[in-house]
Amino acid sequence: MAQGTDVAPLVTRLAVESEQCKGSTSSMEDEDNDTLENLSSNKGGKPPRNLSAIRQCNSSAWLSELDSDLGIVGFKSPTIEKSGFLPVFRSGSCSEKGPKQYMEDEYICVDNLYEHFDSAVQVPSPGAFYGVFDGHGGTDAASFTRKNILKYIVQDSNFPTGLKKSVKSAFAKADHAFAEAGSLDSSSGTTALTALILGSNMLIANVGDSRAVLGKRGRAIELSKDHKPNCTSERLRIEKMGGVIYDGYLNGQLSVARALGDWHIKGSKGSKGPLSSEPELEELVLTEEDEFLIIGCDGLWDVMSSQCAVTMVRRELMQHNNPEKCSRALVKEALQRNTCDNLTVVVVCFWPDPPPKIEIPKSHKRRSISAEGLDVLKGVLNGI
Repeated sequence: MAQGTDVAPLVTRLAVESEQCKGSTSSMEDEDNDTLENLSSNKGGKPPRNLSAIRQCNSSAWLSELDSDLGIVGFKSPTIEKSGFLPVFRSGSCSEKGPKQYMEDEYICVDNLYEHFDSAVQVPSPGAFYGVFDGHGGTDAASFTRKNILKYIVQDSNFPTGLKKSVKSAFAKADHAFAEAGSLDSSSGTTALTALILGSNMLIANVGDSRAVLGKRGRAIELSKDHKPNCTSERLRIEKMGGVIYDGYLNGQLSVARALGDWHIKGSKGSKGPLSSEPELEELVLTEEDEFLIIGCDGLWDVMSSQCAVTMVRRELMQHNNPEKCSRALVKEALQRNTCDNLTVVVVCFWPDPPPKIEIPKSHKRRSISAEGLDVLKGVLNGI
């Protein structure tokens, strides 16, 4: 008979981990502005970036009862498929300065593109647009991009039939137009993460280290890749273009491998350098299993995993069905975890109703022991 294993320490540890995540959502419904302001003034140090553990959330125990049904084994982007699902857009946002001296984040939420533009602009309905922009070196680049990126997309000649071309062209136009804006500081820069949804088709475009995560029946599906200089694909691209990475920073200056602006690093217009402004795109068709989208700047993801964020938002929606309260819950949790950056989070729901409770089918497997095994067991027990 196999030697027994003492599971008591494991059970205790999992229970503690579960409470760490569960406790973060127990009292969010009555949240007020004072609480967030007090947390924003917290000057706690930022966890070291070189420890992968800071991107993890102790939510595995919390979700262990769902694993067999949901198959939470990793995050892969869903493939394009036909869908008759038509989403209903509801969004909520929260943006806090956090412990930093200045606020450099910007964001945009448009739940209805048709109402956002006048009749002269032809946009499909239903349509929505969301974005977060994490500025650095000042607010000029982030503010300029927020004000103009959607306009550049819908004005492109490829819109709306060629969405990928429209979005790529709009990012390039925003970058160059910002460089030519004489009244703005072209040395400031920004990340840019946008979600354009037309009907059930969604296109994610990302430059920098903000992140988009889809909540799919409780699973976290990452729809963007963090553009960090140490990322293998980014490092190879940077080195090929003559750049260097020093202590995790591109040319010893930037903690991101892609950004809009930062023209003091890019050099003259038209020249190709190690700092790219080209967005990575992820296109998918929303289905009935897709419940909500979380987009946030790295101030959130530095201290929280994608799965933990999805689990928190789903539980919050089941309680009050309010995406704005969900975004505030994520911001509060990140502040409690001593993030050292500005915090901006947008939660977009695709349904008017809260997520349904996930029912786990009970196992009907019968377990038995063989005659030989029973004899061995009797022998062991008789020898005690």
